[in-house]
Order: sequence, then C-alpha cells, then structure tokens
Amino acid sequence: MNEPDKTPALSKPIIFLIWIGLLIITTLIFNNVIKKQHNSNQALRISVNEFGHPEVTLLRNKYGHYVASGEINNQPVTFLLDTGATLIAIPEHIANQLNLKKGNSFLTETTNGSSVSYRTILDKVSLGDIVMNNVPASISSGMQFDEILLGMSFLKHLKMTQQGKQLTLSIH
Repeated sequence: MNEPDKTPALSKPIIFLIWIGLLIITTLIFNNVIKKQHNSNQALRISVNEFGHPEVTLLRNKYGHYVASGEINNQPVTFLLDTGATLIAIPEHIANQLNLKKGNSFLTETTNGSSVSYRTILDKVSLGDIVMNNVPASISSGMQFDEILLGMSFLKHLKMTQQGKQLTLSIH
C-alpha cells in the first residue's frame, strides 16, 4: 500500500520556483563568463602616459585577439583590432543601427571572398579616452558578425606596444 504524500501542497510550487531561479542565475553567470572570455576589455584600463596623453591597455582574449568595448558617434560598440584592415569596417546590420550613411561603393577582398562595401565618415570614434573625429570607415555588406574591425584609419594614429598578453595604445 502506498503512503500518501505528506509534503504540503504549497511547498511543491515553491521548490519548483527555487529550482527555476537557480537555473536562471546559473545561466546568467555562465553567459557573463563566456562574454568576458571573448571581450576581456569591457571595462578598459585607462591611464595617462609620460607625455600627458591618454593610454589604453587591452588584454588579449582566449582566442589571441584584442576585442574591446568602445563607441561610434556616442553609441556603444564592440571593436576587434585588425591591423590588416585599411579602414574601420562596420558590418551593414550594425551600420543600420548606428544610422550611418552609405557613400560610394567599392569591392572588398577578404578571406571569405569578395563583397561590396560603402565609404562613410564617422563623426567620432572612442576607445576609452582615445577619441578621434572624422574617421574614414566602410560599411561592409559581407560581414555577418557583431564586431567592428578597428582598422588602420584609426590605429595609424596610435603608438602600439605589445608586452605578453597586453597591448597598450596611446596617441603619438
């Protein structure tokens, strides 16, 4: 003969809600850990060099890339530093969110093949306290990821010093 369940009826829903709450908290923590592994520079390390110029130190992520949070036209974005990119290259879906205007089109060659890009000028680009105005960029239709390639139209104005897993950027 089965004994009746002596657990009060109210405690089963409470136990269920506790488990759901724990699952949500665990998921949020796990997502945050993954995000930090990809972009370990969400909170930039900013200082001033011996010449009084702003300096930003970035940590390399687990994939060997320098990914950092920044801004374009005062709107938050995620940059992937790319010294092989001539211009700042912005995926078209992000350019639409930033309300960027497309200029003349041109063909770009990447490791994924050819695609059409459009010239644009960014009013303001910020990486921490390093800020530049009127920076040439491209809106790239062939890019499907959520990072903006921070190319040489921005980086050529900076002194870059790499030491171990750190890259320090400063205005020359």
